[in-house]
Amino acid sequence: MPRNNTDPRVDAYIDALPDWQQAICRQVRDLVHAADPKVVETIKRTRQPYFTLEGNICALLAAKGWVNVFLYDGAIVPDPHGIITGGHDNQTARTVAIRRDEKVNAPALKAMFKQIIAHNKAGGWRKLKPRDR
Repeated sequence: MPRNNTDPRVDAYIDALPDWQQAICRQVRDLVHAADPKVVETIKRTRQPYFTLEGNICALLAAKGWVNVFLYDGAIVPDPHGIITGGHDNQTARTVAIRRDEKVNAPALKAMFKQIIAHNKAGGWRKLKPRDR
């Protein structure tokens, strides 16, 4: 089913990957769009798919033996299921690496996306400015 706010360049990125990586990327893509229907896709850093809504939410990067999902959360989102695999002390982004034959923890990832989106909508990394009266 077609979604609003998709980018054909993201389709091209995913379509060029091996089948198992395509499946992971499509599942993550569906999860981030399910977290908020206003999520927008784009390509940044020449070829990397990014998902944004009032700031970065996540990005995809397929490596040789896994797919990295970069969470742009400034280490503010809790990880009660322990799905973060890298960048634990990073103040900008953390990583969930999903390897071949690993199951995506969809509920945990979607919950993190929702929290990142809520943080972005509240001003994200920017200081909230008082509204003009």
